Amino acid sequence: MSQVALIAVHGMGETPPDYADGMMAALRTRLGPLASQAVMRSVYYHRILYDNQRSVWDRTSAGATVRYDALRKFVLYGLGDAAGLENRKEVPGSVYELAQGEIASALLSAHAARPGMPVVFVAQSLGGQVLSSYIYDAQKAASGKPVGAGIWRNIDAWAGAALGRTLTASELSFLSAGTCAGLVTTGCNIPIFVAAHKEMHIIPIAPPTSLFKWINYYDPDDVLGWPLQPLSQGYRALVEDRPINASGGLGSLLTRSWNPLSHNSYWADAAVLDAIAGMLRRLAA
Repeated sequence: MSQVALIAVHGMGETPPDYADGMMAALRTRLGPLASQAVMRSVYYHRILYDNQRSVWDRTSAGATVRYDALRKFVLYGLGDAAGLENRKEVPGSVYELAQGEIASALLSAHAARPGMPVVFVAQSLGGQVLSSYIYDAQKAASGKPVGAGIWRNIDAWAGAALGRTLTASELSFLSAGTCAGLVTTGCNIPIFVAAHKEMHIIPIAPPTSLFKWINYYDPDDVLGWPLQPLSQGYRALVEDRPINASGGLGSLLTRSWNPLSHNSYWADAAVLDAIAGMLRRLAA
């Protein structure tokens, strides 16, 4: 039997460190005896953003009257994540760079369990954009083209600062998604980040391996979750969009008045969990 890695990447908004535990437990149940072959890790970049966002919320709630606290906090943390990750990302030590460092660290942890094993990424919401940018930058660096921001601008410098050493050839390949065989995005909002560009300039990542499959789940009632195939020919060829009802039968209510419930329920949906488990099972068998 082979081993396979699952790397989870969270989305926008206030996120606890154990955000992926429920999904991983459900996947282990579905995998049964094969669960021991799955190395599961989670990326946690919210730690980079939380303190400053919390400070803004505390100052606002203490110094002004605002209503709809739960929804307002979702917007503040969610849009704050997106804006923070893109703002001045070319500056050394930017949030963009630090978030990429969190992805690399999770991958290094998985690599230590078994170098070269296939990787399946599961990315929720903004995590799809964060991960896509990471892989896009890694592939650009691997082709010898200059990268303007993030750890792939100078991966050797990042490794020296983070690890105190250079990366091995195996680690470098693994960190650049060189063994990635699957990607599942849920509630993905990549279209928000590329909508201002002409279609000819909307270019997805290249398939990292011949086994690579990208499934994108979106709920039509979720205004933050989007299909990806309409973006460009590249996305049409690479991604399989699958619409689902991730909001637990509340579609009509959510259509009238959108609620974050429709955006945060994908990882509890049986169809999503079955698809991820199916990917892991095929790669681990």
